[in-house]
Amino acid sequence: MSDSPILQVQGIEVLYEQAILAVRGVSLQVAKGQIAVLLGANGAGKSSTLKAISNLLRAERGEVMQGRIHYNGRDITHSTADRLVRDGLVQVLEGRHCFAHLTVEENLMTGAFARRISRRQLHDELEQIYTQFPRLELRRKSLAGYTSGGEQQMVAIGRALMAKPQLVLLDEPSMGLAPQIVEEIFTTIGQLNREAGVSFLIAEQNIAVALEYAHYGYVLETGSVVRQGTGAELAALDDLHSFYLGGQPATANAEGVQLPAN
Repeated sequence: MSDSPILQVQGIEVLYEQAILAVRGVSLQVAKGQIAVLLGANGAGKSSTLKAISNLLRAERGEVMQGRIHYNGRDITHSTADRLVRDGLVQVLEGRHCFAHLTVEENLMTGAFARRISRRQLHDELEQIYTQFPRLELRRKSLAGYTSGGEQQMVAIGRALMAKPQLVLLDEPSMGLAPQIVEEIFTTIGQLNREAGVSFLIAEQNIAVALEYAHYGYVLETGSVVRQGTGAELAALDDLHSFYLGGQPATANAEGVQLPAN
């Protein structure tokens, strides 16, 4: 893992419908080869932060009003989503969003559309996805709409990987899935990070599994970062779970780990 950041978010504010402030001065960074997580309850601003980075806010009448976003040293605050995909920044949306009428394999192939590759290379890269997600090889000819929630999440992640990303933004990958499937997905994420050097920024409510794999984490509440630290530091905080149910404003200790105010 490199110390140089692949992603830097500096004080962004996200506004919807020119009236609703969803993200308030969020700053964070992801180092190259790092798994970073955004933790927080529903409505904390996790999804809006990811969509600001991948420039998908306009589809929901949102926009970045303040702050800057840099990817690989380049300002991407107002880049187009398709340009970001071509440059290796890909988001997997909450809810998976597979093409229900296409087969599993056809869904995966759509992830490579932004790249010009040969049929042979496409075949080889599909086989890599099937190695990473063996369940998908068994369902490759099945319509995605008839697969399980866990299989659809694997399809969504596999489709993103077909774009050959450097950074993947994952929004709530564990939502609605059985613990065994969640562990299987995060094991694959950890493997991709270690072996292929893919960086991840993951928005997640499942604190335990997220911090098991995270190098670094940020806790969001009402659109602001209120705690941050390494995965181990955050996991050691006894009150992290109760904090989601309503805690006091946070302050930082000498090591930079955010702690609740007295």
